[in-house]
Amino acid sequence: MPVKSSLRNLPSQIIWRMPMRFRIANLLGSRYALRCVLFHHIAAEDSPFTKGLGITLGVEDFDAKMRFLAEHYSPMSLEDVLALPTGKRLPRRPVLLTFDDAYASVAEVAGPICRKYGIPATFFVNASLVGNQDLGLDNLVCYSVNRFGLEPVRKAARQISGDPALEILSLTHFFGEFLPNLSLQSRREFRDALELASGFRSTDLAREAKLYVSADQLRSLVSQGFSIGNHTYTHVNCRILSGDDFDQEIFTNQRALEAIVNRKVRAFSVPYGSSADVSRELLTHLRQSGHEALFLVESLANTAATDYFHLYRVSVTARSDANFFGELEIEPRLRSIRNRLFRQRAKTFE
Repeated sequence: MPVKSSLRNLPSQIIWRMPMRFRIANLLGSRYALRCVLFHHIAAEDSPFTKGLGITLGVEDFDAKMRFLAEHYSPMSLEDVLALPTGKRLPRRPVLLTFDDAYASVAEVAGPICRKYGIPATFFVNASLVGNQDLGLDNLVCYSVNRFGLEPVRKAARQISGDPALEILSLTHFFGEFLPNLSLQSRREFRDALELASGFRSTDLAREAKLYVSADQLRSLVSQGFSIGNHTYTHVNCRILSGDDFDQEIFTNQRALEAIVNRKVRAFSVPYGSSADVSRELLTHLRQSGHEALFLVESLANTAATDYFHLYRVSVTARSDANFFGELEIEPRLRSIRNRLFRQRAKTFE
């Protein structure tokens, strides 16, 4: 384990070994209310479509996380959470389990493990991926890099940007710097250019890989008591949406999912999880379409006063119980304290 990670996890490991560890964590901020956790893909190992994305958790590790939540927390369903404004009280240490994207492993692996421990979950889905008609752009880029290196990605990026000197340094650089500001049209052009540069068809790869859920699997999940949420139609950075884009990415996805599972889609998860993607226009369109909550991935503490259209989740990476405890109880509180101090300092110097 890197030294930086070891030092970050040290307080959690110390507190985890203490009696009354949850009470000690409360001293950092007892107003911490709903814990929301995020997973993506549960598999024994990465495939070329996911290696490098940092979204895969092993099956045994996931089972251990569910056992931990069942033992120490009060798991809640999305419906329970959305009922809270009507006066329903929070149970002791409430937690909401969520999954983003449309990986088949949520139905084949995660769902059965959740049922074993009696834990409800919400799966945020991109309808364009259901049934494996095509690959999501993230998985397409990942596959290209794992098979051919970064050069095809660089070539495609230079082509659509018109900048022959444009450099893509890594997957992190691509997803953090290049992709977020591409329009929907530019994303489509990039896909075409990448397929040409790499020499494959993403539709053929999707049918062979069977990476995503089918419509029947989604219906089965709902019949077992799980919830389905909106994650945009094609997994886009919402900051680039405007005008008719909202109909394509928000409403189309909502309607498609509701047609598949015959249930109302009530919640929205922001792809890539950043509050930088949450615009007033996005919030307006979500409320107009009947969404009741929005989820981010910024690992901060939700309090009783947290807006339901700004709910924070923790993206789980921990392997041990002590570090998982830290991700849920210690780090969100410390980040919230840090942010509050920064805001106070900023006001001081205004």
